[in-house]
Amino acid sequence: MSAPTTTGVTEVAVTLEPLDLAAHEAAVAGPRAGAVVSFQGVVRDHDHGRAVTSLEYEGHPSALDVLRSVAAEIAADPDVYAVAVSHRIGPLAIGDAALVAAVSTAHRAAAFAACARLVDEVKARLPIWKRQVFADGTEEWVNCP
Repeated sequence: MSAPTTTGVTEVAVTLEPLDLAAHEAAVAGPRAGAVVSFQGVVRDHDHGRAVTSLEYEGHPSALDVLRSVAAEIAADPDVYAVAVSHRIGPLAIGDAALVAAVSTAHRAAAFAACARLVDEVKARLPIWKRQVFADGTEEWVNCP
């Protein structure tokens, strides 16, 4: 993780540790920010009509560099003041946060749009695989880009 500031990319991590949404929001907040929008992707107990009991994420060694690149691209938007984003890897339980993101801007519309772009780009480009375990004992790997 980089040292928190209120400009640019303030926090980026691919980690085995639990994610803290409030810390990400604080990392992008500042006196210029009229809007802080955040997102928390949480492990749910179902997928495509099937009960999920647990899941695990595995990341490619390049995952952190890809996440940094995505964050930098979003932070380069002149409307964006700061970006913080982290993805968890390893075993996660139902209800655990797998992805947290926060973006600050002067106004809410730009913050919502930037946070949505950030999450969409992370989902599209981050080399992380998800292994879901279903209630019937079967499992499924969901591939990354």
